[in-house]
Amino acid sequence: MSDTKENQQQNSEEILETTVKEEAENLEENPENNAETEIETPEEVTLEAQIEALQQELTETRDRMLRNAAESENFKKRMERDKNSLVKYAGENILRDLLDTLDNLDRAIEQGHGDADDSDQKLSSMLEGLELTRKGLLSCLDRYEVATLNTVGEEFNPNEHEALTMEPSDDIANNHVIREFVKGYRFKDRLLRAAKVTVSSGPASE
Repeated sequence: MSDTKENQQQNSEEILETTVKEEAENLEENPENNAETEIETPEEVTLEAQIEALQQELTETRDRMLRNAAESENFKKRMERDKNSLVKYAGENILRDLLDTLDNLDRAIEQGHGDADDSDQKLSSMLEGLELTRKGLLSCLDRYEVATLNTVGEEFNPNEHEALTMEPSDDIANNHVIREFVKGYRFKDRLLRAAKVTVSSGPASE
């Protein structure tokens, strides 16, 4: 009887020992089953915080770049509108100044249509008005840096003069301008219109 109890106890201990050993081996082979919940280390917590901060910074940077791109596009559109408006109305100032010249011409014509009995006075007044108008127009052009070209007596310059004819001349040297048909003008440093002229071919042959 005593031997039977001892054998049972010994068998129970062997079974327990075998079970513990199998469990230990199972834990070694499957460490994920070591615990239902893993405990995060301080290093893991710090790494997650850094990742979260970087993601937040990336989102803010992307939003800032999108805003900057939108502002840049709006600025370009505004500059394009301003440029188009500037080009469209570039001559506004000079046209406004020319209105005064038009007013003077109207007044000169009005004076020219005065009483028929006073024809000499009428003509004199009209000429005086036209001269004043021309003077005002030249003054307006001068303000915008428009200047007349020198022609008569000057050496022919194909960049500024357009020769319509050539004539012999004892007074004007060969290849120099004798007379001017249409005045030429320069706008700042650019030719606005070439002068139409007659050029000397030198002294007439006897």
